[in-house]
Amino acid sequence: MAISRESISWVIGGPQGSGVDSASHIFLKSIAMSGLNVFGKREYHSNIKGEHSYFSVRFSNQIVRSHVDDIDILVTFDAETIVRHSPFLMKGGILIYDPDVVGKKIEDIHTLDKSSEKRISHILKSNNKEFSLAGIIEELKERKVILVKLPYTKLINKFSEAIQDHSLSKLARITNVMSLAASLAVLDFDIPLMEQGILDTFANKPKIAELNVKAANFTYSYVKENFGAIPEKFSFISKIQNEAKSNSIIAQGNQTSPLGKMVAGCRFQTYYPITPATDDSEYLESNQIIDQNDNDIGSVAVIQTEDEIAAITMAIGAALTGVRACTTTSGPGFSLMAEALGWAGINEVPLLVSLYQRAGPSTGLPTRQEQGDLLFAINAGHGEFPRIVYSSGDIEESFYDTIRVFNYADIFQTPVIHMLDKYLSNSIITCSPFEYKNLKIERGKLLEGNLIEIKQQGFPDHFKRFELNDDPITIRVPLGTENGIFWNTGDEHDEMGHITEDPETRISMMEKRLSKLELIQNKIPKEEQIVIEFENNISSKAKKLIVIVSWGSTKGAILDSLEKITESDDKTQFLYLQIKLLNPFPGKLLEDIVNNKMKKLNTGDNKISNIETIITIIEMNYLSQLDVLIKQNTTLQSDHNILKYNGRPMSHTEIYNSLLNIIDNQSDRRVVLTDGV
Repeated sequence: MAISRESISWVIGGPQGSGVDSASHIFLKSIAMSGLNVFGKREYHSNIKGEHSYFSVRFSNQIVRSHVDDIDILVTFDAETIVRHSPFLMKGGILIYDPDVVGKKIEDIHTLDKSSEKRISHILKSNNKEFSLAGIIEELKERKVILVKLPYTKLINKFSEAIQDHSLSKLARITNVMSLAASLAVLDFDIPLMEQGILDTFANKPKIAELNVKAANFTYSYVKENFGAIPEKFSFISKIQNEAKSNSIIAQGNQTSPLGKMVAGCRFQTYYPITPATDDSEYLESNQIIDQNDNDIGSVAVIQTEDEIAAITMAIGAALTGVRACTTTSGPGFSLMAEALGWAGINEVPLLVSLYQRAGPSTGLPTRQEQGDLLFAINAGHGEFPRIVYSSGDIEESFYDTIRVFNYADIFQTPVIHMLDKYLSNSIITCSPFEYKNLKIERGKLLEGNLIEIKQQGFPDHFKRFELNDDPITIRVPLGTENGIFWNTGDEHDEMGHITEDPETRISMMEKRLSKLELIQNKIPKEEQIVIEFENNISSKAKKLIVIVSWGSTKGAILDSLEKITESDDKTQFLYLQIKLLNPFPGKLLEDIVNNKMKKLNTGDNKISNIETIITIIEMNYLSQLDVLIKQNTTLQSDHNILKYNGRPMSHTEIYNSLLNIIDNQSDRRVVLTDGV
């Protein structure tokens, strides 16, 4: 079922290296500067150049947190984009394309995958159209799709004559700007916004910026002269862009966590290049010198190591010196880090690992989405040792959560794995400016400076780093602290760090370390463990209570779907819970929240008789790994599992339709979503 909401879905596609990414960023920036809310996501193959990539942008005067399957405006650079994406064009939508590609045979598109070929073949056959690009165009006409022809080569030649510049090799690069200008023209968007978007994008290249502004204006005029007025279905945009007021910022997922690291006081980060985690470190590298509010200059040392083992061990070493340290990686790299993670665990090192998930196993799908590393993150490394596993649900959260998890690492003196993913990393949103001035930086029991009187066990200057007392969190000092000598080893150790195999000491040290798990659950505020993301008003007409439980980046599509459903449905109660603290798992808290909601509906003034409770788990993996944790740690039993593992993120459309099926009793217990190009 299509999402009938005042928003527009815009998709641009072409071969990698053709300017898809830069065009989409200028388009998104221009839209955002008008005051509209924007969500964008990037999809690309794991090769450098040639394979198909695309970028989707959804924008509205309302908040948008996710993408939809349907396309209102499709912008194409090649034949393959038409074949892949035209099935999703809405009736009355717009196709912007180069008419010169229509003569290409579909069977000659060697990078086209079988599923896309099968999809378009079925559509053409069902509508008695020939299996060709011309057949697709005819089928689109019958669907009332508006065709905007952009003959790029001819337009470049005309533009060349207009500006008296015949460097065609240089001008050939402006096709991406032409495409976004055409898009803004059919939407009747203000030209100054378009120009400003280009100028901001090429701020460091004034000559290129000037050329692109001229090309954009040339194309904008061409489309206006040749294709007439804006279609009626898009007219609301031209009205609200003048009314929209916003002080929003544009936030990219691969930049918000690094920004959080800067605010948190991270001073050392390591990485070995791996998609999609590398962007995090590269952003830090480009902003290593930080001008702080007190006018002191801070810096972040970002080190590209020879491999992932070196990356995590260097970060551990930095953390032992007292600085906040982090390493970033993805699934394959994290696999190599498991032994060192255990070393950090036995030595109670406050290490942060930013784990950007992607589809596995092995190399898997390096540039595609999945939430398949949850159980591995909780169990990585042999033996038993505490670690915190914490997840962010959206781009805004990733900023604040990064500061939070650094605090956790210091307070509880344990490794923390911050779960992020490809979808978050390669998404862009408009959001409120980050509030950071009142954020707390908590270093826990880190004692900096000289240790004046240390005489323990008869050894002057020795420090009981792993002292056994009533508190499992002991004072720590940076390596090299005067009068603070202690030992670190991967072996079991005594209070000063000396290797020991004494059975009583072993028991004491295991209990010291593992008792932190209970302490973590007691000390971390409940609202930081589980977030009640959505809870609609109680209605006496309610027949069902649907409890949705998820973690990570499915949050946006779930919230958009719930807001849409509850606009018209007053017979279903919803309780949407996002689990953020995944280890130690807050099982009792989860049960309490669900049971309290059920009790609230069955007692008092709001009592609803015979309401049915349905627990639905939504996540992007095959095993429903969150559900595994729920079964291990609670008595709750799920009724439905909505899953996806084809490498493409869950859309608003898919979750919306899946929840409608549950409401209508038309859903299977296990639902596997398959949409995506």
